[in-house]
Amino acid sequence: MNKMKSMEQKILPSKKERHKIFGSVQPGPKTKPTVKEQMVDLQNLNKDFLFDIDAVGISNVKYPIIINSELQPKVQSTVGTFKLTSNIDRMSKGTNMSRFLEEIEQSSQDGFHVSFSSLQQFTINLKNRLQQETAMIEVSFPWFYERLGPDSNKRGLNHADVLLKVSYHKDGTFTFAGKLSTVITTLCPCSKEISEYSAHSQRGIVTMEVQFTNDIVDESIDWKQVLLQAAESNASAKVHPVLKRTDEKQVTETAYENPRFVEDIVRLVAADLYEVPYISQFKVNCRNEESIHMHDAIATIEFNKENDSLK
Repeated sequence: MNKMKSMEQKILPSKKERHKIFGSVQPGPKTKPTVKEQMVDLQNLNKDFLFDIDAVGISNVKYPIIINSELQPKVQSTVGTFKLTSNIDRMSKGTNMSRFLEEIEQSSQDGFHVSFSSLQQFTINLKNRLQQETAMIEVSFPWFYERLGPDSNKRGLNHADVLLKVSYHKDGTFTFAGKLSTVITTLCPCSKEISEYSAHSQRGIVTMEVQFTNDIVDESIDWKQVLLQAAESNASAKVHPVLKRTDEKQVTETAYENPRFVEDIVRLVAADLYEVPYISQFKVNCRNEESIHMHDAIATIEFNKENDSLK
């Protein structure tokens, strides 16, 4: 018969004594003010601090947001990552960091609906709260959209990485900028040309950074869908979350019928963006994660329509 041996329990010091062992001490006498109006405010010191600061604030702030889309799901909740800044002049030591978060909280009372029009109003409110001349808000988030299998119509969700940026300037004007990065399929034209049987394909990442005209505050414009369409419609094939065999046949044949170098992708996407009337300038980048090379293939185009060399 196995005999159970009783375990002798170690007697530990009390929690208070354990804290003492690890360095905790008793609170000392408190001599500094506890009332806000009596506390020293270092950030609001006024003297010559040598330089104006163009942008100071907070970044990597995560907050729940609501976005609208022309694609399903048309209203979706996601998490936004925020960056907020303003200017300060040389006669001010610092900014009031808590006021940035207070403005986010104030704007989130009924849910933080992210659009260019809402962010425009946010920068006005932030500028007034901070009592500064400029303000900037930048928010990035994953945007989900429904994608059907091309033959089976099986549903699934893809996503693209999206960023909105609104800047309020000293002269009372605004700058509106956006960014979208999505994944496509590219099939190598050279491989198709020289091979007897096949051609290699790979995943391409298309990133578009655009500056908009003031027309973008029109809430009926879903610029996310426009940029997504510019990338996917010029690819060898789209990427799908759910593919059955009949879908795979169609996708791979479509890719074979539409071979693309990275150079082809950026030129074709640039042409689409050039034709969008509310885009004033853009940068298009494509990076192919090559399937038969150790390296990636990259290409970039930057174009300012105000200095239009195509006219």
